[in-house]
Amino acid sequence: MRKKEGDLKMKIKYAFFTMLMASFTTVSAQTQAARPAQEVPEDKYLTLEDLNYGGNNYWNMVPQNKYYAWWGDQLVRTDVEECVFVDSETGEESPFLKLEEVERWAGTAPDMKVRHLQNVRFPYPDQKLMLLSNGKERLLVSWESKCIVWRQMATNQQHADWSPSSRAVAFVRDHNLYILDKNGKEFQLTKDGTRELVYGQSVHRDEFGITKGTFWSPDGQRLAFYRMDQSMVTDYPQVNIFQREATYEPDKYPMAGETSHVVTVGIYDMQAKKTIFLKTPQANYNDLRSPDPVYFTNIQWSPDSKTVYMFELNRDQNDCRLVAYNAITGERTVELYHETSDKYVEPLHPIVFLPWDSSKFILQSQRDGYNHLYLYNTEGKLIKQLTEGDFVVMEFIGFNEKEKSIIIASNEKSPIQRNLYTVNIKTGKRILIDNGQGYHRAILSKSGSHLVDNYSEPTVPRVIKVTSTNKKNGKSAEEGTTLFTAADPWKEYHQPIFESGTLKANDGKTDLYYRMVKPFNFDPGKKYPTIIYVYGGPHAHCVDASWHYMSRGWESYMATKGYLLFIIDNRGSENRGRDFEQATFRQLGQVEMQDQMTGVEYLKCLPYVDTDRIGVHGWSFGGFMTISLMTNFNEVFKVGVAGGPVIDWKWYEVMYGERYMDTPQDNPEGYEKTSLINQAKNLKGKLQIITGYNDATVVPQHCLSFIAACIEAGTQPDFMVYPGEPHNMRGRQSYHLHQRISQYFDDYLK
Repeated sequence: MRKKEGDLKMKIKYAFFTMLMASFTTVSAQTQAARPAQEVPEDKYLTLEDLNYGGNNYWNMVPQNKYYAWWGDQLVRTDVEECVFVDSETGEESPFLKLEEVERWAGTAPDMKVRHLQNVRFPYPDQKLMLLSNGKERLLVSWESKCIVWRQMATNQQHADWSPSSRAVAFVRDHNLYILDKNGKEFQLTKDGTRELVYGQSVHRDEFGITKGTFWSPDGQRLAFYRMDQSMVTDYPQVNIFQREATYEPDKYPMAGETSHVVTVGIYDMQAKKTIFLKTPQANYNDLRSPDPVYFTNIQWSPDSKTVYMFELNRDQNDCRLVAYNAITGERTVELYHETSDKYVEPLHPIVFLPWDSSKFILQSQRDGYNHLYLYNTEGKLIKQLTEGDFVVMEFIGFNEKEKSIIIASNEKSPIQRNLYTVNIKTGKRILIDNGQGYHRAILSKSGSHLVDNYSEPTVPRVIKVTSTNKKNGKSAEEGTTLFTAADPWKEYHQPIFESGTLKANDGKTDLYYRMVKPFNFDPGKKYPTIIYVYGGPHAHCVDASWHYMSRGWESYMATKGYLLFIIDNRGSENRGRDFEQATFRQLGQVEMQDQMTGVEYLKCLPYVDTDRIGVHGWSFGGFMTISLMTNFNEVFKVGVAGGPVIDWKWYEVMYGERYMDTPQDNPEGYEKTSLINQAKNLKGKLQIITGYNDATVVPQHCLSFIAACIEAGTQPDFMVYPGEPHNMRGRQSYHLHQRISQYFDDYLK
């Protein structure tokens, strides 16, 4: 059991208005996106059809993109109709494959037709082959021989995972795990799979960086896979109403403090045709029902395909170990790394071996306060810390083998930027390899000598460059070859004004970044109804230095309608380091409300904010925050719309809920304080609650329980449900949803 923390009282005090005002600052280099220089017609207003992804014109209103891939160190642009080679130095293009050719080679039957070439893969850097699918088959296409050189069936395969080395594919069918080898021979690995005994799929509810359930060895001869026994987990009673008689379709949903599932890891050997299971701490194969399971994550193979490495995390999530297992015998061989915390440890990334030295690997950890890279050897000895400083390594991108360096993305330049660097493994020297502004994402070539840099800035919709990573000196913004610059898709429309800045949190030292969206015809002499959009939870942020400071389309729509929008990233959100993220431990919502109210106090000092018309809206964790603010500060917020809100963390899932709140048994005070059931009596303003009827993430029990508490207390929320929809609305349902949200603010705030 972890040490309980004292009850932190809310520190928002209106008596400290003068002191608070002194803490307000603005980011001078990132304050306001310029208004369009050209005149636009009076009737060119942004609509919800333009700005919501369920809208009919949405895809015409996002910045245009182009798609690139690497064949070894040869850059390729992939498109619907063709693939072209791109010269990395000049940007010149030369087509080498047409869709019509592939269609002719693949066959003309309608169900065998190849639809496009945009998502092709180049699995072999030394062979002129590309991998694509027509929905029925996987195809290896040779553009040199001008033919299909290999085909493999791809139908009735769920969670398919293809190995380039062996050309075998692992997949799930009817709950069981199969392999189809390169010759078309099928092997059934399991026979007892059910919805309660799950094979080859993501486990632990996609926490800890887990996104899939199968992992091929580098030589393609062994397959590691998850086996999850969830027979002991309680069913949540979901119902399908789209039948003549509604049908019961339950979900397995382990709630915080309750019995969880148990996972083990199997290894199938294609040559021996047998499966062994790793002898993990809880692997008693006669009885896998452990009351205190271990979480296994970030599975990685050794380069020689003989060893499996993975992180093992206790249920309390404060004891994390990197362990190696013999892939032939399943024996636990060595523990290489051990990290503990008085709050929690969260492993999210597998180790990565150096391509030129398989005895060394890179490990990511935020043990020094920020996520950084560490170099270890396979005996578990720390060789050195590769990156350090008050910034977050946001992504390990890859290696430059010739230079013996690594390429990373970090926010060293600014907490709201994402920039690209090379890091010399021997010296630790970092060199910036982009323009030092904005938000950058990269695709690295095979050798790591070049990368494609796809980025945006607050006033730049998109630029794509190809850049060398071999330069000894930092690169200026003018260097590199520009491949594509996207036009502003909103240039013909009246555009809102986007601003960004910082406020000091009430600890007097922590910067909180905000975004403000103003109507295009903003008049500082008027007073505007203001909506705070909030998320506020872990593993997400709402403000960064990408186009429009990451503003959502709905914000622009509401600004067009005459609202002012305000968004601030409170403590607990991502990319600001361990202490910033863990400030909310065991009391979710409390520190976050303090920071959101810091934003409100700032708004109150602005002459153009109508403080009698402040609303709030958020989804999921943001729905929880919306109701928290509406009930804890019921004199401030007039209107709120809470989507898919968590109401009481005891009804949320084990892995996420217990990481941030511990169990209800260990932290009863925290669960009591954060429960919104207790706040139902304090609702005064107009509150609309919205949920997907078949939400398997924040189950409907949350909303319904809060409504029951409101009925008991005599308060009056409004409620809207989307039948058949999950946690987030899809397609035109999303359009309808945002129509409803907008109308609610129009009815009660405007």
